[in-house]
Amino acid sequence: MRDIIKNKAVVSDDWTVLRLAETDTPETVAIPEGKVIVPLKVWQAQRTTLEGRAELGVWIASSERPEELKGELSRFKVVAVDFPKFADGRGYSIAYNLRARLGYTGELRAIGDVLRDQLFYMQRVGFDTFAVREDKNIHDALKGLTDFSEVYQTSWDQKSPLFRRAQRTGAPA
Repeated sequence: MRDIIKNKAVVSDDWTVLRLAETDTPETVAIPEGKVIVPLKVWQAQRTTLEGRAELGVWIASSERPEELKGELSRFKVVAVDFPKFADGRGYSIAYNLRARLGYTGELRAIGDVLRDQLFYMQRVGFDTFAVREDKNIHDALKGLTDFSEVYQTSWDQKSPLFRRAQRTGAPA
């Protein structure tokens, strides 16, 4: 079992993220027992087999659209968004859309090339769980959630911009 950051604490992860090997196809890949997070394409290809599983999550690639899960999101305990490389920011939009437009309220997990520098911004768009890259120190990465004490712009976690939240003092114009 590996550790993850969940709700701003380091905890053991009891979920398995299913990644397809080169020889696997979404239609034929074997799904292990237990808590598993499957790729969106596997969910779509094996829906009838997987529908009865209580402990099921799905992960979305950065090239996929979260709207493909519209109406089905409540069935998943975990929705993960894959970051294939540090410089690929499409996962931020996917997370924001899952929370703000599609109303997903369950665990939203960042997987893949997840580094400390990203965590503060990832939580701003709705992520609450982070599978930090295995070669990085997870306790150091946890500090990334508190790198900044104030934010200027609006996002999932702050609906008002700073200029509307700040108390202004001074001489009237």
